[in-house]
Amino acid sequence: MIKKLDKLILRSFVGPFIATFLISTFVLVMQYFWLWIDDLVGKGLDFITIMEFIGLVTAITVPLALPLSLLLSSIMTFGKLGESFELVAIKSAGISLERFMRPLLLVAFFLGGVAFLFANNIIPVVNLKRERMLYDIITSKPALNIKVGSFYDKIEGFVIRVGEKDKESKNIGDVVIFEKNYGLQDNLLTAKSGTMEMTPDKLSMKFTLRDGYHYEESGSNVGNNTQFIRMHFKTYRKLLDMSSFKLKQTGEEGFKYSPQMLTFRQLIPAIDSLEHQDVFFQKRAENQLRPYIGFVQYQDSSWHKYSSKTSATTYLSTMSDSIKRVAYAQALGQINRANSDLDFISQDYQSLQNSIRSHLIEAHRKFTLSVACIILFMIGAPLGSIIRKGGLGSPLVFSIIFFVLFYLLNTIGERLARQGVLSCFEGMWLSTFVLLPIGLFLTYKAMRDSQLFNNEAYFRVFRRIKLFFKKKRAAMEIEQQTD
Repeated sequence: MIKKLDKLILRSFVGPFIATFLISTFVLVMQYFWLWIDDLVGKGLDFITIMEFIGLVTAITVPLALPLSLLLSSIMTFGKLGESFELVAIKSAGISLERFMRPLLLVAFFLGGVAFLFANNIIPVVNLKRERMLYDIITSKPALNIKVGSFYDKIEGFVIRVGEKDKESKNIGDVVIFEKNYGLQDNLLTAKSGTMEMTPDKLSMKFTLRDGYHYEESGSNVGNNTQFIRMHFKTYRKLLDMSSFKLKQTGEEGFKYSPQMLTFRQLIPAIDSLEHQDVFFQKRAENQLRPYIGFVQYQDSSWHKYSSKTSATTYLSTMSDSIKRVAYAQALGQINRANSDLDFISQDYQSLQNSIRSHLIEAHRKFTLSVACIILFMIGAPLGSIIRKGGLGSPLVFSIIFFVLFYLLNTIGERLARQGVLSCFEGMWLSTFVLLPIGLFLTYKAMRDSQLFNNEAYFRVFRRIKLFFKKKRAAMEIEQQTD
């Protein structure tokens, strides 16, 4: 049953949470676009494509924006209640910190579950569509931008130079168009003036040229049997194919097997099948190395009595110098071939291990951001009740500190896990291992009305330390005087 106290805390929490969630999402989206700005600008994307891409990027940032917004909003909520002495009134009524944290703790658990469902069911689909769209945008040609006095070569098979152009880029003058004529001299179009505009279907560029010349070489270049033609025209119309500038939609087949595109239920069998390939690599190594170490099958019971160096020296001492050189060359060749085969097997095996780690990292990621919602709330709520400051001043500073710490630990742990320095479990849960004790410590301090961030308390401690050293110094001076 929801009581009036629960309603008070929830009403105080909802507003800051929505505001901080929107701000956090906006900041994370801008961070993503700042990373890819060079590949997105100048591609002539239409409004619908831009909005679709922004929507996909926004959806991806939701699981990361939830912990940040929970941290900041919980600090703001409890800080405001402490600043207005409502926390003091609640505690004076005999209600513990644990009791009035309970409704928001349930909200944090709920949002953690939402983050897991979002990361497990929605993010894989969004990642698939985003990666496909990002690939199409990056590989698409820049938007048509013919500058005055410059040669423009982005249209396949043509090079265009415009000497004059009006503000609307429609009326042009002093036009030169080179058209690729494979095997012969390029065709050339020159005109004093004309117009340049796109066709209604946006698939072709229509040039209407006036008062110019068309130069063309025709025939076969075998035996120099070609014919050069020059033609003057008053009006000449030329269509250039612009379909290559249109954003193409690549199929999703090439992207859907990445671990980022899989749900937790799909990741588990994928990891299991990858881990069972160790047997395949063992058999492959045996089959490829057997031709080089075939002598091992002829070893007898006395094999272990002789070292490989002693056996080789004894065997080579029975050979002549010419045969030794041949034996050395053949042995070295076999060793090099065996080493080359081992290098290939090692590279393939390393690639397999990297793939396993990538799948395990994505499997752990489904849970780490959900647990982060609870951990950061456990830091934010007691921290707000300790500092007792509302608004966006102190809460924002503390939120940035702890979120940056969480983000750095999460990033460093993931990188160490990908490199194999830490296990995937240790790397992906590194931030939780570090921040959970901090959350428990702050909760313990808040439940006992700790003056952890009270300047006056630290001033009193330093004053006692200063007084202690002053007494110590006075005692030492008295001892020296008596001596």
